[in-house]
Amino acid sequence: MRTIFSYTFPYKRSASIALLLMFIELLVELAQPILMAKIIDEGIIAEDFNAVLIWGCVLLGLSLIAFTAGVTNSFFAADLSQGVGYDLRNDLFAKVQEFSARHFQNVTTPSLVTRITNDVIQIQNLLFMFVRIGLRAPLFIIFALVMAFTIDVELALLLLSSVPVFLLFLFFLLTKGIKWFKVVQQRLDGLNTIIRENIAGIRLIKGFNRKEQEEKRFQQANESLVLQNKKALWLMEVAMPVVMFGMNIVILVLLFAGSQILRNAGLDAGELVAIINYATRILFTFSVFTFLIMVISRGQASAERITEVLHQHTDEDTSGEDKELEGAVRFRNVSLQRGGYTVLRDLNFHALPGTTVGIIGETGAGKTSLLHLIPRLYEKNAGQLFLDGVDIENLHVKKIRKQISLVPQEVHLFSGTVKENISWGKRDATYAEVVKAAKQAQIHDFIAALPNGYETQIGQKGVVFSGGQKQRLSIARALVRQPRILILDDSTSALDAHTEKRLLRSLDDQPCTVFLVAQKVSSIQKADLILILHQGEIIAQGTHDELLQQSEYYAEIHQSQQEGVTS
Repeated sequence: MRTIFSYTFPYKRSASIALLLMFIELLVELAQPILMAKIIDEGIIAEDFNAVLIWGCVLLGLSLIAFTAGVTNSFFAADLSQGVGYDLRNDLFAKVQEFSARHFQNVTTPSLVTRITNDVIQIQNLLFMFVRIGLRAPLFIIFALVMAFTIDVELALLLLSSVPVFLLFLFFLLTKGIKWFKVVQQRLDGLNTIIRENIAGIRLIKGFNRKEQEEKRFQQANESLVLQNKKALWLMEVAMPVVMFGMNIVILVLLFAGSQILRNAGLDAGELVAIINYATRILFTFSVFTFLIMVISRGQASAERITEVLHQHTDEDTSGEDKELEGAVRFRNVSLQRGGYTVLRDLNFHALPGTTVGIIGETGAGKTSLLHLIPRLYEKNAGQLFLDGVDIENLHVKKIRKQISLVPQEVHLFSGTVKENISWGKRDATYAEVVKAAKQAQIHDFIAALPNGYETQIGQKGVVFSGGQKQRLSIARALVRQPRILILDDSTSALDAHTEKRLLRSLDDQPCTVFLVAQKVSSIQKADLILILHQGEIIAQGTHDELLQQSEYYAEIHQSQQEGVTS
């Protein structure tokens, strides 16, 4: 929670004003029972109408002041809570942008969405209630007890004796509530995971006719969320009747004891009313605590989840050399582990600037992992990786990424126009640069035939485009930034042979080092260097002709694919 409260510092003016106004409300509330006692003793019992009128006007005036303070307090409390929420969302989103693959293994995407949205809302509610009534409640109990002692010690002691019982009960609710509401947020994460999977895979679900099974899975997760939420809310709701019951018992005891003291002339009627008034307000404050505990429980659970994200250690930093790359890449005994499993082992190769490196191997050989080491999306566990002869760890990670373009296996397009998606690779790209990149990616003719050309709306994830069209748009997005290193992770798999050939030919004219992962030998046979990966190791490397002579494994792949073509 300390991390969350540090976000309130920029809004200390609003927080201070809200707390000041809250104290004004508190003082008025403390004064009201005393004023009512004076109206009763000096006015009603003494049959002095002027005293009733005077003290009544004072009470009304103070009530108007408290009303104005309360309304104004809400304004500044909202400014504080909304401002902190705004900053938290920004910082959480920025932090997630720095996450590497290993972070997403620890915290799932739906959970991150929940933390940036729902958990931040819980923090906003907590802060709003804290400066609105959260701090006033305990202060009122303390000062009301002090005021009660100034009126009658015996009755005040009776009232004081009941306070620890209520506090223990509320402490029990708080500890249980934090635990149970944290489980509620986790259940919500699970529900969001199912929703995300179903929306993303709706065509697959329909194709496999899994609608009923997915509905059942969603229903189970939804039911689990509802039951846990009911359990937590039931705990909070049952607290109110318990507190009210205890409050009535305390009031009856005070009335009985007060009547005896009143009978013995040790207490004025107005003073007894004031004591009962303080007791009622104190005990009502405890009932307000049951609501506050629900807010605190949710807020504490959410604060822990938000802090977990904000305190994640990322491998990105702003130190290192800002270097203009030529495109040379050297791996020296590089190894990578993920989840305790060795993905890559002792990789050694050297790619010269402007050359093409083809990578081939069976599924799970580590091809994608190798590529992700170059822009430091993954961090190696051993060995050295050099860009232009400089250890990658000594280079400014964000600056080198600006000179590297990656086209991943899973193509992702954004909602917006075709032009916006291509220029996403280069923020200040001109229209001419966008068209040039589209032509290089062999997608210009298709775009030109669209109803609105480059201004055609793609739609979420480009659902109206084919796999090959998405791949070429993604390649155009990578080319528009004119990278020094271009990484194509099986990015031509959906293209027909003719289109792929023209695309690869256009890449030959690019002044950059190209890393090309492919399943077909024909896609990489003209590469300057071909790497064969097998179970995380480079078992052979060389040109196409060299590998045909030196690697039986490569020759077998080539032969099997040749047979597949001829048949």
